[in-house]
Amino acid sequence: MVDKRYAIIVAGGSGVRMNVRTPKQFLLLNGLPILMHTINLFQSINPLPEIVLVLPDNQFETWEKLCHEYTFNVHYKLVAGGETRFHSVKNGLNAIDGDGLVAIHDGVRPLVSMAIIENCFNVAKQKGNAVPAIQPHESVRVGSPESSTAENRENIWLIQTPQVFRVNTIKTSYQTNFSISFTDDASVAEASGEKIHLVQGDRENIKITTQLDLITAEELIRKGATK
Repeated sequence: MVDKRYAIIVAGGSGVRMNVRTPKQFLLLNGLPILMHTINLFQSINPLPEIVLVLPDNQFETWEKLCHEYTFNVHYKLVAGGETRFHSVKNGLNAIDGDGLVAIHDGVRPLVSMAIIENCFNVAKQKGNAVPAIQPHESVRVGSPESSTAENRENIWLIQTPQVFRVNTIKTSYQTNFSISFTDDASVAEASGEKIHLVQGDRENIKITTQLDLITAEELIRKGATK
């Protein structure tokens, strides 16, 4: 039996670190808003997931205008975000009826490969969840600028999205109260007792946060980084 698939695309960013007024998910990447690139990725997998797009409600009108301008007709359920990413994901999960597998993905990660998305779904089907991650090339130290110790980088993982979970399991995890320690969905699931399963991520699966990230993404698209 094939598990029903869902994808929650969380896009609540601003343009502060970009030094622009436009929310970063609406900035153009290769002639198309970043968020549209991201949503299109999940329209390219089979079976097709039901998409839940989470946006701040004060950005709905802007998004609708962009969809009209770029003739973006992908089917999705639009949900209002919350105070934090935690609350936005929770709102997205509440919009899902039934069980299955849900991929929770950052709206400003438009370069994730089809292979990673499919692998995350497949591993989550077997093990309950799947979280893509990469290891750093650089040396790593832990602590403060005045007091730090060297850490074996083989023990360090840099976490990416999409993070895929059983719907009912991650919904239960999100019934907890918010904590500042919840930096992603895996940390929420782990706090409720779930064992997290890491899978190999990709260095090209960047999160666009700064102008340098945007330039890098443009170059990766120009070189045909997305598969």
